[in-house]
Amino acid sequence: MTPVTGDRSVISSVSGVLLRSLNPAAVAAGDDLPDALTIAGETLSRSDLLGAATSVAERVAGAERVAVLARPTVTTVLAVTGALLAGVSVVPVPPDSGAAELRHILNDSGAQAWLGDAPEGSELPRIPVRKHARSWHRYAEPDPAGIAFVLYTSGTTGAPKGVLLSRGAIAAGLDALAEAWDWTRKDTLVHGLPLFHVHGLILGLLGPLRVGSRVIHTGKPTPEAYAAAGGTLYFGVPTVWSRIAEDEEAARKLAEARLLVSGSAPLPVPVFRKLHELTGHAPVERYGMSETMITLSTRADGERRPGWVGLPVRGVETRLLDENGAEVPRDGESIGSLQVRGPMLGDGYLNRPDATAESWLADGWFATGDVAVIDADGFHRIVGRESVDLIKSGGYRVGAGEVETALLGHPEVAEVAVVGLPDDDLGQRIVAFVVPRGAAPDEAELVAHVATELSNHKRPREIRFVEALPRNAMGKVQKKQLS
Repeated sequence: MTPVTGDRSVISSVSGVLLRSLNPAAVAAGDDLPDALTIAGETLSRSDLLGAATSVAERVAGAERVAVLARPTVTTVLAVTGALLAGVSVVPVPPDSGAAELRHILNDSGAQAWLGDAPEGSELPRIPVRKHARSWHRYAEPDPAGIAFVLYTSGTTGAPKGVLLSRGAIAAGLDALAEAWDWTRKDTLVHGLPLFHVHGLILGLLGPLRVGSRVIHTGKPTPEAYAAAGGTLYFGVPTVWSRIAEDEEAARKLAEARLLVSGSAPLPVPVFRKLHELTGHAPVERYGMSETMITLSTRADGERRPGWVGLPVRGVETRLLDENGAEVPRDGESIGSLQVRGPMLGDGYLNRPDATAESWLADGWFATGDVAVIDADGFHRIVGRESVDLIKSGGYRVGAGEVETALLGHPEVAEVAVVGLPDDDLGQRIVAFVVPRGAAPDEAELVAHVATELSNHKRPREIRFVEALPRNAMGKVQKKQLS
């Protein structure tokens, strides 16, 4: 594939640029930031980031969709920002993807090339990202309806689905969070989250680029790294916050921060209270999905209750429905299926009109698949999934069906059921109940088999061998009986 050079004469619009803090006019006017981005020990100024990303945009302009191996590196940041400047859709790929998962993502997305690093053995063409190249050409702001990302997320069954996220939806979502969290260019955001999910990539990278604040990616989200970063705003998943709460010295250093934000899974109430005790900060909890980005959050200037994810962010409406489609009372007790509507929702699943129609409903409503309660003040608490097949482990969302399919590919596995069981560290740990074909195989061998087929974080933490799986009269496995 030969990238096509973009139009070098067009000036980017000032008000509509998704990455508005990288606006060339602002940099030219001296509005630079010498340490705008720090990741993997490397630091870039705003002008260096703009110049290098624009150089990437020149090489990739004209492509429709590219894959980015989303390691926490400067190369990944430049690949993503360069593609966005050029109006090219990005397919973030987990760096620990197994062969089957990688093959599915590349084939399903139709990515034309790797931008930046590529995994060994990939036959897809590669477009290099040169960290020290610079260009100051300008590009017109692409159509807000254009797709910025095809973000793959595990469903409850089958292969991962590609969520279509538009530039306009991302901008609306980030602006709503900036308002809710009082997030400004004076902040320094710190996190060590993966760059292939909404949390780490869109909130944790594009958020500070749009707001204009500094961002420090710690590589790994360890208590020591967070304590040493000296930020004002911290992002973490419950596993991260649990480990920080256990490290009293590290936790107390976060007292100088402005906000601690937790998401991607429910924050255990004891962890919330311990963090509050050690840091003086009640964590901000928020709720969202790859398909919707963040739709609910507690606020910087508002009440924060342990176990509650707060109010709809700007532009969002919510409703709870019972099994007959009637609205559920907002009394803080009645449980209903949560549906949301707002400008930050995705445009559906790539190549999956059936799955899109099931979730994207009439009049702009989206069926989240979660059940929740809402109180009289509009505060939301997520109760859980309508299905038992979505596992949240260490901040990751893992579809049990994916893991089951991988295990069934092992010759010594006859039947399998995968569930998420409570875990003090991970929130849920992935446990596989396996019926062997003969003598029980080696547990480590089965775990390694899954890790070669899927992302490493999807491997079972425990294998339990059983003679049979509990089933109902229709032959369906009764997972609630597995514990």
